[in-house]
Amino acid sequence: MAFDASAGPGPALPERSPSPEHGLPPAGGARQGSRSEELLALVRRRGRIEVSESARLLSVSQETVRRELRKLEAQGLVRRSYGLAFPVETSSFETALSQRRQSFPEEKARIAAEAARHLGEAQTIFVDEGFQPLLAARALPRDRELTVVTASLPVATELSARPNVQVIVLGGRVRGKTLGVVDGAAVDMLRTFRLDLGLIGANGVTIEDGLTTPDPAVARVKAAAIEVSRRRIFIGAHHKFGVTSFVRFAGLDDFEAMITGTQLSSARARAFHAAGANIVQV
Repeated sequence: MAFDASAGPGPALPERSPSPEHGLPPAGGARQGSRSEELLALVRRRGRIEVSESARLLSVSQETVRRELRKLEAQGLVRRSYGLAFPVETSSFETALSQRRQSFPEEKARIAAEAARHLGEAQTIFVDEGFQPLLAARALPRDRELTVVTASLPVATELSARPNVQVIVLGGRVRGKTLGVVDGAAVDMLRTFRLDLGLIGANGVTIEDGLTTPDPAVARVKAAAIEVSRRRIFIGAHHKFGVTSFVRFAGLDDFEAMITGTQLSSARARAFHAAGANIVQV
């Protein structure tokens, strides 16, 4: 069950200090009860990891790693895909932008290119924070005038050098992990606009809970962007589907299209189609 951002602002949650991206948990001689904890810590530090590498670093068999990963997945703490394990983001844990760059870069590049093909006649565009929206910003056309409103400092930096793009950055508090702008000032400023299109990301997408994210402050910015955008498109890699994070900010029916990769299983894609989502796979 996810907290709903539309229910009101509520108390702001402090950001966790970033975990080191390198370094290993103690290996060998692990108690059974602590092995899952060590594996989870390793996955969270690395952002993604292969079963074989986990087994080598923890000095255990690959079957032991698979068993522990199944337990962690059942608890909603990791997600397994194609021999890799990824941490699931929660109210107390979120991956840094630098880690997100490592996850399915080819798939995310295809999604970004497809998002650019869905612009239509849009001239004013909201671009969300995160690595996938940054790739979508890079894929925006260079041969037409655009105005981009964004909560992302990396997106603003990327587009500010383009002569065909006017960039408007929301004001507010900058989150250290993602360099996204949040809080009341950002939401208030965003609500003064009326935009043609919003390119929105999420940390999790499920049929039951819609689109979710770990931070209530981020959820409020996303919800405001959806509110002021005439058209909305979700952009996100396949591993976001089937995952629920802490705060709900949108439903599947808020989007004209949900662009993801062909790695999303046909069974899961059909289930989302049946629930009313327009899944576009590239």
